Formats: sequence, structure tokens, C-alpha cells
Amino acid sequence: MKARDLREMDDQMLLDKLNALKKQLFEIRFKHGITGADKPHLFKSIKRDIARILTILNERRLQTQEK
Repeated sequence: MKARDLREMDDQMLLDKLNALKKQLFEIRFKHGITGADKPHLFKSIKRDIARILTILNERRLQTQEK
């Protein structure tokens, strides 16, 4: 997921996406612990998407505090 796509979303959509990604990451980790991950590259991409969302939310929070 691209940062510019995420920036077009509002805060609630970002939070919903964040929760979905965290749930997906948990499920992949759980599956990896039991049977092994089918797609281990997803760990990295999901973590990066989570970091992108958190960064955008933090930027927005800081912008509102400055005003």
C-alpha cells in the first residue's frame, strides 16, 4: 500500500485499516507458529503498512496540535 493512497483516507478509515492489518499480522504469526507461514514475505509488508499508517496518523495529530 502506498503512502499517498493512505493520505487520501480519513482518520477513521485509517484506524479501521490499522486494526485489520494488526489482526492479519496476528493470524499470520499464529499460523506460522503452528504450521509454518505460507507467505513469509507478508510479515515485512504488513509491518511496513502498519508503520505507514501510524506515521500518517501521528503527522495529522501533530498538525492539529500546532494550530
